[in-house]
Amino acid sequence: MQAHYAGRITKLSESITIAISTLARELKSQGKDILSFSAGEPDFDTPQVVKDAAIKAINEGFTKYTAVAGIPELLNAISEKLKRDNNLEYSTKEIIVNSGAKHSLFNVFQALIEKDDEVIIPCPYWVTYPELVTFSNGKNVFIQTTQENHFKITKEQLKQAITPKTKMLVLTTPSNPTGMVYSKTELEEIASVLKDTNVWVLSDEIYEKLIYDGTFVSPASISQDMCERTITINGLSKAVAMTGWRMGYLASKDQKLCKLINDFQSQSLSNINSITQKAAIAGLDGSADKDIERMRQAFKERRDFACEKLNAIQGLKVSKPDGAFYLFVHCAEISKDSMQFCKDLLENVGVAVVPGIGFGMDGYFRFSFATDLESIAKGIERIKNYCEKH
Repeated sequence: MQAHYAGRITKLSESITIAISTLARELKSQGKDILSFSAGEPDFDTPQVVKDAAIKAINEGFTKYTAVAGIPELLNAISEKLKRDNNLEYSTKEIIVNSGAKHSLFNVFQALIEKDDEVIIPCPYWVTYPELVTFSNGKNVFIQTTQENHFKITKEQLKQAITPKTKMLVLTTPSNPTGMVYSKTELEEIASVLKDTNVWVLSDEIYEKLIYDGTFVSPASISQDMCERTITINGLSKAVAMTGWRMGYLASKDQKLCKLINDFQSQSLSNINSITQKAAIAGLDGSADKDIERMRQAFKERRDFACEKLNAIQGLKVSKPDGAFYLFVHCAEISKDSMQFCKDLLENVGVAVVPGIGFGMDGYFRFSFATDLESIAKGIERIKNYCEKH
């Protein structure tokens, strides 16, 4: 048989972050001494209070189908969280629970983006955004940022990028891969440009609890206009160390959009894991706050240590991030080809990091400090030895 595949699926490429993390694990399983700083995953265990809620759900037989959008208790917990933490009012009809924030994003792009719709994405970007635009037959419009401007777009850049075909602006704060956070003033400037347009804002806030400097502000909280045009995406993978549990959610004031996404999800996923839903309540209602703060403090210590050590290496330069758990390191003085640089690091000194080209910006690499200080120190020493030779 000669196979013919749908064109949309052949347009996609594998996530470079997942590919490198997988390769690092494979090399490690072969007995090679590999230190991996490629994964976007906390090294901490899920808080016990969350695990206890899951065990209780299992013991009580909570193992059946649920409503597509999520159980009422979870939707209420999300609504209360958004009100308490973000000053946002959403009814349970304006929230949908998905199988991870990545799934939330996929649903939104499928619901809104059609052929030739333009989606504005600041560079560097998380690797999945442009792939979702491509899969939806949309057109990626990239705005280049600079390290000098803290990898954030300006209102002038946004004005120039908007055309009659612009359908959406993607905002990630804190950012993956740079960790930079948009201030309230910067968000107000973006809001002033978008006013009187029909541009949606997709606000990916998955790292909101991991802030080390400044204050997190949700774009939807800036104004009534921004609230109506913003689709807020969040979840528990990063801040509550629940990556494998697969729980994310979206919130939008557009109830028709929520209904359309609910119908779409009913034909694809149905509901997310019932046990995860019960466990997620404990991650949202404040029960895990002490665990979240403990992890945040550990990440902050690692950030400070890694920044200092990497900046001491001749040929490398990194700006201290405000949030998330990544460093976006400039390495162009050693090699402008980030893919080759990262390949050489892995082959020669056994260090796995992600090339900047995967995030739309060559001459950089992403270093995740979501691992213990001893490994970070050892890994940076290996990077130093490599850079000194090259």
